Amino acid sequence: MIGKSAVIKRLNFRTTGLVAAAVAALLALSGCGGSTPASSSTAGNPYGLIEPGTIRVASLGDAKPYTFTDASGNFTGFDVELFKDVAHRAGVDNVVFTGQDFSAILPAVANGQFDVGVAAIGITDKRKQTVDFSNGYLAGYLTVLTTKTSGIKSANDLAGKRLGVVQGTLQEAYAVKNFPSANLVRFPDNNSAVSALNSGSVDAHFLDYEAAKSYEQQFGLVSAADIPSFDAPAGFALAKGKTALKDALNKGLAAAMEDGTWEKLYQKWFPGSPMPTQYLPKAQQTASPAPSK
Repeated sequence: MIGKSAVIKRLNFRTTGLVAAAVAALLALSGCGGSTPASSSTAGNPYGLIEPGTIRVASLGDAKPYTFTDASGNFTGFDVELFKDVAHRAGVDNVVFTGQDFSAILPAVANGQFDVGVAAIGITDKRKQTVDFSNGYLAGYLTVLTTKTSGIKSANDLAGKRLGVVQGTLQEAYAVKNFPSANLVRFPDNNSAVSALNSGSVDAHFLDYEAAKSYEQQFGLVSAADIPSFDAPAGFALAKGKTALKDALNKGLAAAMEDGTWEKLYQKWFPGSPMPTQYLPKAQQTASPAPSK
């Protein structure tokens, strides 16, 4: 039989243990009493990345020469090389690109699935409602791509025609506003749209000027119109509130433009194309000519 004093001692020991455990839990929650995983992660992750030291990028695998996968499945292109250079200047060398449908990129960045969206994404007021953007780093032209036998010679000939656009792109928004008489057919990417153009399912496809050049050469297609789009330059997309990351990207972009890195990459990926001179070193900036083919 256990005596009364023994019972009291056991109860006191149990009570003391419970109180100690509760205090330890409170200290862990409040961050007091030493370093915690959360505080050390914040200190070592100034940009608020999903994984410290790694930038996870949502992109496109078929938007040549901006972002695309090569024969080995690796992402490359103007935007890819530029972003890696900018990330390096920000102190991050591990950059992981993942292909998405264009319309999925901004929502995935906004909800934290990716740190940044990189795919020649035009900066518009509507998109700014979903994500933040870096400063602009590219501006160019939009092209109405068609077959040699379609009879489409200019944008005025699109009335009543089936015009392909990639869903969620600047080209879709432009076509809705400026080609109201065209019958828009939406696609997840350029490859499927051009396939539909070649098969006759659509009469033309509205896409970026540089991407159009590649399809023209590959399939013998022609441009019916080249339209300037300098009012919506491309930028890197990131979730709202990522101020440190945005500032670092802008600083890296400015440095890449001023030291000539941007110019070298543009000449590499867009040989012979008109250069938007607002991204050149300040001493070189002049008026930009219209494209010629």
